[in-house]
Amino acid sequence: MAQLAGTTDTYDLKGQREDLMNKIFMITPEDTPFMSNIGRNLGSAVRHEWQTDVLAAPDTSNAQIEGDEYVYADRSPTVRVGNLMQISRKPVNISRTLEVVDKAGRQSEVAYQVAKAGKELKKDMEAILLANQASVVGNNSTARKLGGFAAWLVTNVSRGATAAAGGYNTGTGLVVAYTPGTGRAFTETILKTVQQAVYTAGGNPKIIMMAVGQKSVFSSFTGLAQTRLMPTGGGASQATIVGAADTYVGDFGTLTTVVNRVQQAGTAFLVDTSMVSLTTLRPIKADQPAQTGDALKRMLIVEYTLTVNNEAAQGGVFDLT
Repeated sequence: MAQLAGTTDTYDLKGQREDLMNKIFMITPEDTPFMSNIGRNLGSAVRHEWQTDVLAAPDTSNAQIEGDEYVYADRSPTVRVGNLMQISRKPVNISRTLEVVDKAGRQSEVAYQVAKAGKELKKDMEAILLANQASVVGNNSTARKLGGFAAWLVTNVSRGATAAAGGYNTGTGLVVAYTPGTGRAFTETILKTVQQAVYTAGGNPKIIMMAVGQKSVFSSFTGLAQTRLMPTGGGASQATIVGAADTYVGDFGTLTTVVNRVQQAGTAFLVDTSMVSLTTLRPIKADQPAQTGDALKRMLIVEYTLTVNNEAAQGGVFDLT
């Protein structure tokens, strides 16, 4: 079929209005499962400190003679540890003209960009808190840095060959990043070994938090249910294919899987959320600096650190391919 000669169509029209939806669709994930599950504390200094302690091992020779004289020995002292407050921020600078023009999907550009920057800042914090980041004291030209969760863990860990542990150094008062080792596949044997180590040390992790690439490997462990058909009703009802595992029931407790999009690719953490927390010296705030031009300035800023009450309550699997 051909168009009738002399027909005016949309290709000829000069005044056609645009068809722009009054919505903005953002696909980038904003979830921060680590921060959402751990505790909250308030700090009062740029160095946040706490103490750790352990019970003595059971003494099976603890049998005493009747009427014996008491004998005393020094009690083991607590260990003082700490982490440094890190400052993170996100800038927003919107021209006054942009703020007042008619826009699709939002009325205020400042409000929209501040909300977006806030989500970005939380994602930054999530990645930093979990990272293999050494703590840095800082000075007037070097930013302070907190020691990340991956760097703290030394007691209940599984690493690849040639890896070197990091952890808290009581001499310097700083957290040292670990040296990565040779990559290897995530196996159920590795998970069982770390879970047993955490339990023996006294920890009670409820979450296994892993990078995106490790979840499908985890779901294939032989101790977990494999891909199968599950009937959803009687008779000829359609079945559901299940190919993933969300809960791991091991010999030393039950772990709920949490996939973290910003976590290091080769890691899986067994997290006792009651023994780790986010400590803030200054919670997230949208600061309004003085106006110096024809624009509206905002600066989202936060000062925070990671408090690992006792790293022996946690577990870590590293150097996973």
